[in-house]
Amino acid sequence: MNAEIVAKRALLCRTVLAFVLIALAAAVRIAPHPWNFTPIGAMALFSGAVLKDGRLAFAFPLLALFAGDLFTGLYQFQLMLVVYASFAVNVSIGFWLRDRRTIARTGGVVLAGAVQFFLVTNFAVWFFSRTYEHNLPGLVMCYLGGIPFFWNTLAGDTVYATLLFGGFALAERLFPLLRAELVREPAS
Repeated sequence: MNAEIVAKRALLCRTVLAFVLIALAAAVRIAPHPWNFTPIGAMALFSGAVLKDGRLAFAFPLLALFAGDLFTGLYQFQLMLVVYASFAVNVSIGFWLRDRRTIARTGGVVLAGAVQFFLVTNFAVWFFSRTYEHNLPGLVMCYLGGIPFFWNTLAGDTVYATLLFGGFALAERLFPLLRAELVREPAS
């Protein structure tokens, strides 16, 4: 079998496995869980890190998020846009792991994703809602009120990133066709 056919087959197998893992994570989101302890952040990071096609890397987790929102309930439109944009940022952060996934880098990316989600979405809650006064003390109170949710976000992202990245790494080890080096373009 020539190298180009092997590379295409390996890419297809890796993409299908990534989609299956992302779909399983998306299904878990609708199960009962503590606030913000969901697989969505990890799913977005994983998608950015593993899916070679950037369009799919963005589309699949955002569509999964939307499907989950249809099931669990929609919320304020402006806030939804910010949440979706924040998860798109997580996909972009996941790009940093392409071709260089290590435990330390993955941990750093999980932390970066959780922190940016906390900062961006809490700012949006403060900005778009009337829950907090629109001044500096109100913003500070909003961030302080969001700290328990941050810990759940970080814990959920850590657990689900471990399952997604770890499961994918295990599959690569067990099934040589899934290994990244087979997908790379052959040298001319």
